[in-house]
Amino acid sequence: MDQQNTEIQLADKLNEDYHNLKNEISKVIIGQDEVVKLLLTSIFCQGHSLLVGVPGLAKTLLIHTIASAVNLSFNRIQFTPDLMPSDILGAETIDKDRNFRFIKGPIFANIILADEINRTPPKTQAALLEAMQEYAVTVAGVQYPLERPFYVLATQNPIEQEGTYPLPEAQLDRFMFNIELNYPAYQSEVDIVKSTTSDRNHIVQEVLTGEQIVAYQHLIRRVPVADNVVEYAVTLVHKTRPQTSGASEMANSFLEWGAGPRASQFLVLAAKCNALLNGKYSPDIEDVQAVAKPILRHRIVRNFKAEAEGVSISNIIENML
Repeated sequence: MDQQNTEIQLADKLNEDYHNLKNEISKVIIGQDEVVKLLLTSIFCQGHSLLVGVPGLAKTLLIHTIASAVNLSFNRIQFTPDLMPSDILGAETIDKDRNFRFIKGPIFANIILADEINRTPPKTQAALLEAMQEYAVTVAGVQYPLERPFYVLATQNPIEQEGTYPLPEAQLDRFMFNIELNYPAYQSEVDIVKSTTSDRNHIVQEVLTGEQIVAYQHLIRRVPVADNVVEYAVTLVHKTRPQTSGASEMANSFLEWGAGPRASQFLVLAAKCNALLNGKYSPDIEDVQAVAKPILRHRIVRNFKAEAEGVSISNIIENML
């Protein structure tokens, strides 16, 4: 019973810390509540996120602010066509005593902002993959573990596609969320302009430590979940797979590929976190629906018919929900 009480206290503490985090972030970032919630959810779930938005929407500032509020080390890597894997991972060099020594690259931080990840060739994109999946880096046959929590946030600019290298589907699948960052609402933009053109400097207070985040990551995995919620998540993913027994009519008509098992896992994990952030101790179907779009958006591929008829991925997911 004591164990259960401790878990409940920890869940309440997560809820409280989440609201404190949001308050600190809102000192610098105005609006974008849903985006902030999804970013924090993916950190608490040990996932990585892909942030898609046009330039100038404060993507970098947002991540920097989150890193400041959670007392984690932060590195930004600007992806360019000439970036090499060693520029991210680090490289072996010879010191003055003619011994090989490994110089760590910028990937050795808790939060990594991979800016414009589609600007760099596949060889360099793949260098991030092992780090994201294995939480380690291999250089010259030696594996170097990365410090936990480790979180990659990649950004993509949806406008310019010339001279870019779109992420392959297998690589996209490693991102828990695909988060769309839209233009701010009119009143939010007025507030942003007032705030950023004055001489006031907003100091973000630290709310969480790395150890607390790791404890919350383990807590979320221990959250009980009813069978009907897991079945709902799996059924939803099966609906996206065209020409299979569980496929929906929308999938058969408009999809080339559906989501894989990783989508089902992330739906349940994110639903657990969403429940805790909303003050509940176990997720229900509404929690799965709340996180479905950013989880499925980059895992399903439209066919030619969908593109010709202007049926968007959001339309297809809404129909399935």
